[in-house]
Amino acid sequence: MPSRRTVLAAGAGVTAALAVGTTASAGTPGDKKLRSLISRMTLEEKVGQLFVMRVYGHSATDPDQADIDANLKEIGVRTAAELIAEYRVGGIIYFTWAHNTKDPHQIADLSNGIQRASLSRPRGLPVLITTDQEHGIVCRVGKPATLFPGAMAMGAGGSREDARTLGRISGAELRAMGINQDYSPDADVNINPANPVIGVRSFGADPDAVAALVAAEVAGYQRSSVAATAKHFPGHGDTAVDSHYGFPVITHSRELWEKLDAVPFRAAVEAGIDSIMTAHIQFPALDGSGDPATLSHPILTGILREELGYDGVVVTDSLGMQGVRTKYGDDRVPVLALKAGVDQLLNPPDLATAWNAVLKAVQDGELTESRLDESILRILKLKARLRLFDEPYVSRKGVDRAVGTAAHLAAADRIAERTTTLLVNTGGLLPLSRLTHRKILVVGADPASPSGTTGPPTGVLASALTELGFTATALSTGTAPSAAAIAAAVAAAQDADAVVVGTYNVTAGSSQRTLVEQLAATGRPVVAVAIRNPYDVAQLPSASAHLATYSWTDVELRAAARVIAGRAVPRGKLPVPVQRADDPTKVLYPIGYGLTY
Repeated sequence: MPSRRTVLAAGAGVTAALAVGTTASAGTPGDKKLRSLISRMTLEEKVGQLFVMRVYGHSATDPDQADIDANLKEIGVRTAAELIAEYRVGGIIYFTWAHNTKDPHQIADLSNGIQRASLSRPRGLPVLITTDQEHGIVCRVGKPATLFPGAMAMGAGGSREDARTLGRISGAELRAMGINQDYSPDADVNINPANPVIGVRSFGADPDAVAALVAAEVAGYQRSSVAATAKHFPGHGDTAVDSHYGFPVITHSRELWEKLDAVPFRAAVEAGIDSIMTAHIQFPALDGSGDPATLSHPILTGILREELGYDGVVVTDSLGMQGVRTKYGDDRVPVLALKAGVDQLLNPPDLATAWNAVLKAVQDGELTESRLDESILRILKLKARLRLFDEPYVSRKGVDRAVGTAAHLAAADRIAERTTTLLVNTGGLLPLSRLTHRKILVVGADPASPSGTTGPPTGVLASALTELGFTATALSTGTAPSAAAIAAAVAAAQDADAVVVGTYNVTAGSSQRTLVEQLAATGRPVVAVAIRNPYDVAQLPSASAHLATYSWTDVELRAAARVIAGRAVPRGKLPVPVQRADDPTKVLYPIGYGLTY
């Protein structure tokens, strides 16, 4: 591991002059040093500093051949080190599918390699290394790192202290692996049960409750020196279109936006949020041009900067998403984003096209170099605040001290128990007794593990129940069980004392309904566990008991098993309302509903 002296020398004297370490507001010496640094950067270096880019491989210099091939095809470079040398990017984003996050020591080594590659360049700068570690259904770093309940589960728990703990522990583990910016928390207020892209990634439907948990989680990340990111401004909670694949339109009035969507973002700004991510959505009440918010000067500069008073880093959502590409070409999007008020351009589909478009826009006078300097100053101030000029590298010992420790894992388990929500308990069926219901059949949906957890859900539930003294057997029936799968489950239920069914986004026409109805018809008590959206309960009146876990990660499923077994009492309260299946205009279970023992 290089010494700090070596690190500073590698930056060609720049980092030594910029060891500011603490927040530098306008006019302070630290701020002047950063401005001096910017004045010595070439235009090409300035353009690069605005980009946050993906790169394939577990190593910055020696990735697998398949990853080299993918990098050459998509970016025109072989490695992360070559990416930095060619484009001088200011940030790199880690993805599981890009093979960046195999295990904690590898992640730390990759982070160190990236920092070394950047700091060894003339006028080298530390890199913002970021990822989407929301917890719940969106995570890039899996086991053995500590995984917490997702946002809607945390909303069901309702504890600001737990949200702070999540941010503090998650931040400490990310920082130990060299990840210094997290694209979390989600500040969207999810009021649309049909929302295909946010849903359980949101803390809930009550803007004040969402705001409180956003602010608390931000405070936790700040304590661990990781930049939190509130997303997706100006609010993505009421869409029926996934902006990865389409261009959503939000029809809220300006007045409704103020009362609903704006509330958590105001709280994030007041909490000193380090970065805010834009949404690729059309919001006519805020900007009638038809442009996505990511490219909207009225939204990003007029509202976020001027009205909300935010002067931190604004990062786009991925520029590869369809929502931002519908109206303009990939060469225009980054230029228009900068003109709108964005600072960081995240993951363009073609980096060469985007990078050269920004360079040409400055050379042609469409963008001024001083406009780039504004964004670069915000980015460098963030890097200074995160102590990256002083401490760009991490150590293997630091990984071992922080990542997936027994204390962290126990904290996640305790928090998960406070989120499990009991919605139905006919005849006091739960908790199940080992004396009367020892043999349990666990059936249901087994979606792919969302975050590097063990899975599948039926197996995790069955194993957890077995560890708690039951005899549990798992039988996967899928998200759309066939007639044969349903028949097999019904036959297996004949030999069980109770059946636990994991359900996944049940609709009126879903064969999951048929599965639950036929299992209930056997006379065996049926416990339904909604492993994603809590709205399933409205479609399953035949279940004797119903729990909501808000995700199918191990930590939440094990907590549900402890609740079923009576080792923990259910404490969660719905953070969203559940409408009736036969009349969606009427509420079946309101916000705040939840039973206990």
